[in-house]
Amino acid sequence: MRNLSIGGVIGRFLASLILVIATFNPTGYSFVHWIAGNFPHLVPLQLVVGIALLGLWLFFLHATWRSLGTLGVALGLAFFAAMVWLFASWGWFSLSNHNAVIWVALFMMACMLTLGMCWALIQARVSGQAVVEEVKR
Repeated sequence: MRNLSIGGVIGRFLASLILVIATFNPTGYSFVHWIAGNFPHLVPLQLVVGIALLGLWLFFLHATWRSLGTLGVALGLAFFAAMVWLFASWGWFSLSNHNAVIWVALFMMACMLTLGMCWALIQARVSGQAVVEEVKR
């Protein structure tokens, strides 16, 4: 059975964060900004990058949904939304600062995807049970 290490969690988080920020961020340097001026008339490179991003999103979302289930995804989204509210209440950022809210939401989205990508391994480590797909016959 594969082991879950802090390096594995960090790697999954960085991959999730890159995916989220490459798709959209408030700096103006993202896929959404890149195609916004030309849409629906895309150049071939934009189409290739868009299909690659879509494939990655489907992979990450499918793994997260399969790992956590509907209730787990709903609970995770509620938890991370509550974290945003908590951080704002502590004064770490203002809810009226839209860029700050967007950055925090993007970060939390990456955290949610990371949780989904790691959950089966966390569950196996905590419970001591093997993941069905990893059992050798």
